[in-house]
Amino acid sequence: MFKEKEGLFLWICKFAPRKKIGMMLLCVVSAAVFLWVLYVGKGEDTQELIMSMNSGVFPPDTGQIRHIDSIEKNDVGKIASIESPPPPPLAYFKGYTLPPGNPCEGFTLPPPPADKKRTGPRPCPVCYLPVEQAIALMPDAPSFSPGVSSLTYIHEENLSKSEFGGSEFGGYPSLMQRNDSYDVRESMSVHCGFFRGARPGHQTGFDIDDSNLLVMESCRGVVVASSIFGAFDLIRQPQNISEYAKGNVCFYMFVDEETENFLRNSSELDSSMRIGLWRIAVVHNLPYDDPRRNGKVPKLLLHRLFPNARYSLWVDAKLELVVDPYQILERFLWRKNASFAITRHYRRFDVFVEAEANKAASKFDNASIDFQVDFYRKEGLTPYTRAKLPISSDVPEGCVIIKEHIPISNLFTCLWFNEVDRFTPRDQISFAIVRDKIREKTNWTLNMFLDCERRNFVIRGYHRDVLERWPPPPPPGAIAVVHPPPPVIDETMPNVSASSFVTSPVKKIPTKRGRERKSRRHRKVIPG
Repeated sequence: MFKEKEGLFLWICKFAPRKKIGMMLLCVVSAAVFLWVLYVGKGEDTQELIMSMNSGVFPPDTGQIRHIDSIEKNDVGKIASIESPPPPPLAYFKGYTLPPGNPCEGFTLPPPPADKKRTGPRPCPVCYLPVEQAIALMPDAPSFSPGVSSLTYIHEENLSKSEFGGSEFGGYPSLMQRNDSYDVRESMSVHCGFFRGARPGHQTGFDIDDSNLLVMESCRGVVVASSIFGAFDLIRQPQNISEYAKGNVCFYMFVDEETENFLRNSSELDSSMRIGLWRIAVVHNLPYDDPRRNGKVPKLLLHRLFPNARYSLWVDAKLELVVDPYQILERFLWRKNASFAITRHYRRFDVFVEAEANKAASKFDNASIDFQVDFYRKEGLTPYTRAKLPISSDVPEGCVIIKEHIPISNLFTCLWFNEVDRFTPRDQISFAIVRDKIREKTNWTLNMFLDCERRNFVIRGYHRDVLERWPPPPPPGAIAVVHPPPPVIDETMPNVSASSFVTSPVKKIPTKRGRERKSRRHRKVIPG
């Protein structure tokens, strides 16, 4: 046998060069080796895949092999797969419950005052956590935004007005665009003021110096804002503010050029552009002739002026803030797991009643108020009844707004501003229709707290024109002398001289209206 194999080898060596079949034999041998390597490699890879499935890398309940993002071959022909992990789920703030033993445990509102003569609005007790605890409870993640997760704003250079109302600053949205903006969906683009530019406050109307815009864009936490237009109010300094809030909260007061000149002439404002805690931002190129409408821009669109802020607290200029902003946020937003909080009106709950009160007080043109209310009635707005519970009121007291800047609450204030821009500036009238239309599409709710609770953390002052009519206060240490009123001489009594009147100690005399009411209350009708 050995001799036969040796003879075959000698035969191959003898005839291969002659028949030129050496190369062919070499190719055959190489092909055989290559096929053997592929067979071995495939078997090892199959074994690795089975082991990885059994070890739980691919969950057995999926029934599918996940997509392999990249494949690379190593030196020995093995296939190695690199799978990128799925993105982690978004974290949202879901609220909290104060632990047992907290300072507000067992706190309840006291009963209303027993004195029926004192029926007017007044503050009521509110339980705030200590500032340090409130700061520690500030959420690390935003609240969930139901219905909409991406919100952008329409801005163009060209304007076209096709329907009633609106302004260049608001972009003249058509009624079709208005209706579309109430169709809440995951990704939306809506009108929200500042129509002529991509950067609010820069050549858009309601223009602000670039130096201020940069500082405003750097505010990434809490913003407290107010505004004075037409030198209508005095600047009131916040009180009881913690050192942490003084260093981390952005306090901004928006004023027009008229108010700036008044502040400079009264020596309150210098080159630092600061008055106490307030940083003064002068607004140029005001979009409206009516100061009330101009005031609605920062009131409702703070999320556009401070694009990186997380929370904002709007306070009307006639109010003085007397509680730390973090305590207010903790009490009315975080503890309630709400993204928007506003006071309900202390007396009126119905939009139609509110509209009549505005007309009676000449708050705006009566025909415009009637047109707005009739428009809302045709859209389905109904008078407030207990059937709307848990909605506690259709009328807010909008002098304070507490807000988290997330898409759904930003959408709400954008659409609220659009109503103010199209109709009257009386935002109490347009509040309910915007809220109800959004609630039809989402389960979003807002916190409408008691007006007496608002009066606990802000103190109302008087407008500047009222204060200027008051006599100046006496100097310190001076004794105020109150003189009795002079005697009243009835000119229809010529026989009685003024000297016959004897002055008596001053006592409270009921007003004429009081006498009329009393006489009507006790009037007896005598027959005959």
